[in-house]
Amino acid sequence: MLGSTHGTLTTDFRARVEACGESPRTAVHSSAAPSADDAVPLDVSGRPLHADVPDLDRFFRPESVAVIGASDAEGRPNTGITRQLIAWADRVGARIHPVHPTRPTVFGLTCHASAADLPEQVDLAVLLVADPLPVIEELAETKVKFAVAFASGFAETGDAGAAAQERLGAAVRGSGLRLLGPNTNLNAFEKFREDLDGPAIALITQSGHQGRPVYTLQELGIRLSHWAPTGNEADLETSDFISYFAEQPEVGAIACYVEGLKDGRSFLLAADRAARNGVPVVAVKVGRTETGARMAASHTGKLTGADTVVDAAMRQFGVIRVDGLDELQDTAALLARARRPQADGVVVYSISGGTGAHFSDLATEAGLTLPTLSQAKQDELHQWIPGYLNVANPVDNGGHPVGDWRGRKIIDAILADPEVGVLICPITGPFPPMSDKLAQDLVDAAEQSDKLICVIWGSPVGTEDAYRTTLLGSSRVATFRTFGNCITAVRAYLGHHRFTAGYRSPFEDAPRTPSPSYRKAQALMRPSQQLSEHAAKQLLRAYGIRVPREQLVTSAAAAVRAAGLVGYPVVMKASGPQLGHKTELGLVKIGLTSASQIRDAYRELTDIARYENVPLDGILVCQMVERGVEMVVGVTQDDLFGPTVTVGLGGVLVEVLHDAAVRVPPFGEDQARAMLRELRGHALLEGVRGAPPADVDALVEVVLRIQRMALELGDELSELDINPLMVLPRGQGAVALDALAICR
Repeated sequence: MLGSTHGTLTTDFRARVEACGESPRTAVHSSAAPSADDAVPLDVSGRPLHADVPDLDRFFRPESVAVIGASDAEGRPNTGITRQLIAWADRVGARIHPVHPTRPTVFGLTCHASAADLPEQVDLAVLLVADPLPVIEELAETKVKFAVAFASGFAETGDAGAAAQERLGAAVRGSGLRLLGPNTNLNAFEKFREDLDGPAIALITQSGHQGRPVYTLQELGIRLSHWAPTGNEADLETSDFISYFAEQPEVGAIACYVEGLKDGRSFLLAADRAARNGVPVVAVKVGRTETGARMAASHTGKLTGADTVVDAAMRQFGVIRVDGLDELQDTAALLARARRPQADGVVVYSISGGTGAHFSDLATEAGLTLPTLSQAKQDELHQWIPGYLNVANPVDNGGHPVGDWRGRKIIDAILADPEVGVLICPITGPFPPMSDKLAQDLVDAAEQSDKLICVIWGSPVGTEDAYRTTLLGSSRVATFRTFGNCITAVRAYLGHHRFTAGYRSPFEDAPRTPSPSYRKAQALMRPSQQLSEHAAKQLLRAYGIRVPREQLVTSAAAAVRAAGLVGYPVVMKASGPQLGHKTELGLVKIGLTSASQIRDAYRELTDIARYENVPLDGILVCQMVERGVEMVVGVTQDDLFGPTVTVGLGGVLVEVLHDAAVRVPPFGEDQARAMLRELRGHALLEGVRGAPPADVDALVEVVLRIQRMALELGDELSELDINPLMVLPRGQGAVALDALAICR
C-alpha cells in the first residue's frame, strides 16, 4: 500500500479542474447533473440517460445538526452516540441541537422538546429513535435537508420489515428530505485525519465493519475524505454516493463494499459518471455464490442479482471488482494516487533470479505485459550487473550491486526505457543493510520519476525500519505485502487508464425514439405468450436479422411446393407457440432431398405433435444452411438491470460449455466485439483446422440489432433466444436458424 501523501499525485479529473482555473466547489456545480428545471434526457424506454447527482455537501459538512433522541444519561446507548455527534459537529463547525421531550439540557446544550421547536432550519437530523417513521413525517414540515436513521428491524428481517421499510421510503419521498439508512451506523461521522493531503479515497459500505480496513489506511498516511455507510438504502443508495464522489476534485478513487444493488440502472449511470470523470471505482461485491447471495439478502434485504450479469455490468462500465478487503484497500490506494502511466510495460527487478521468475510468471498469467528489454538496454544494465545474469526482464542484479552506487544506476536505467511504465521490485525478506539501501534507492528514484514504482515487502514482521519509515514514508512508492495484491492493483491501474482514455458514454448514443422496426415488432408481440418459431423469426426480420428462406405450411402438398421454392435440401420443423426444444421431441427433420421424403416427414411431424398434444400453427419448410460457426444470441430480463444481451457458442455447445458473455444495453460496437473476445471458443470464429474465418462483422451487427430490440421492447420481451445463429464464412453474413421468443 502507498505511504503518506504530500500533494504530489493527482487524478485526471482534478487536473482538468485546475486547468480550467476553477475552484473545487465551482467545478462541482459546473459539472453536476441537470437542474430540476432542465429536461432530463430519456432513452427509448423512458429511462434517464444521466445520473441524478444529489447535492450532499450539507450532509457531509452541515451548518446545523439536530440529534433526535439525544441523551446524556450514563449507561444509555444514545449517550455515547450523542457525545460522538457533538465532537463531530465541533470538528466540522456545525451548530448542534439536541432534541428530547423530557430533557431541558443534554451535555450542557439546550434541549428542544420536538423537531418543531428547533430554533432554525437544520441541514441534518440524526434519528436515535426505534421508529423513525413518525419523526420523518414531523421533519417534513421543518424543511430538514437530510436525515440519518440508525434503527434496525426493517428489510433485513424479512417481509414484515420490508413492508415497514417501504412505508418509510414512501414517507421520505413525500417529505422532500433525503434519508441515509435505516440500519446504518456512525461511520459517516468518524474522525478523519486532516494532516494528510493529496487525492483521497471516498468509502461506501453497506456493512460498516467491512470498511474498517480502508479507514485504517490513514494510519499508513493514505487520506480518506468521506465514508458513506448506506445501510438498507431506503432512500440514499450506493449509486447516489458514487455520483457525488465522482464530482469531488479531492477524491482520487471510490472504494465500495456492496452487498446488494438497489437499482441496476442507477448503478450504471453512476459508474458512467465516474468513468467520464476518470475517477476509478473499486468494489467488493458479495453474492458470487448461492450461500453468499443468501447471506447478503438477509443482511440488507435487497436483491443481489445474477452474479454473471453484475460482473459483466461492472466491467462494461469500468468498475474494478476485487474479492478481498485487502485487495480493496491496496487497489484503491494505488488508483487514487498514482499518475497516469506513460506505457503499459512492466519490468520486474529483483536481487534473486528465483524471486524474479516467480513473480514474472504470476504477472504474465494475470495479463500484465512484461516486454523484453532491448539489447542496447541490456548492454547498458550489464555495465553494473554481471554478464552471466539475465537482465532481459525480469532483471536479476545478483544482490551485490544494490549495496553500493550501482543500485541507483540500475533503477534509473530501467525507468528511462520508454516501453516501461511500471517497475516492480519484490523484496521477499529483509537483509540489512542491502535491503535498506535498496528501499532508499527506490524511494529516491520515485521522487524524480513520473513512472510508478511498486515494492512488495515480503517480511511477515512489518516492523523493519526500511518498511515502516522508508517505504511507507514515501508518497510515490506503492508498497504491498503480497505478490497477489500487487498484481491485482497494477493490473487495475493499467486497465483503468486504458479504459478511461478511450471511454465514450454508451448512454450518449442510446436510442431516444422508437425505430420503424419497433412498430413492426409490436404488432407481433403476444402478451404473456411464447411465440412460435415462425412468429419469432418474423420478429427478427422486423429488426433486419437474416433468417433462412422458409415457408409455413399446413399440408403435405403445400410442403412439397414449398420445398421446390426454398430449394433442396431442406429442413422441416414443427412450429407452435408452446414448442421450445423441438429436437428432443423428434420434431426436426434435416437433409430432406425429395418430394417423398417431404411427405413422409410432414406426416411424421404432425403425428408426433398430436401424440405429444402439442398445438401447431404449421410446419416450417426451411432452407438448409450447413457451413458456419454456430452461435447463440439472446435477451433475458435481469431483476436489477432489466434487459441483458448474451452471446456465446451455440448449438449443443451452449448447454455443454456455458461459454457466453453478457452486456447490459446500451453498448456500442466496441463492447460487442469485446464480448466475442471474452469467449473461450473465440478461436472458432477465426477459423481452425482448415475452416475459413467467420463473418465476425455480421455477428457483431446481429448483436447490436438484438440490443436495439431489447432496448425498444423493454420488459415487453421476457426472453429471446437465437440458437443457432449460423455465422457464415467472412463476407457471407449470419443466419438465424432457430428462434424462441417469450412475451411478458
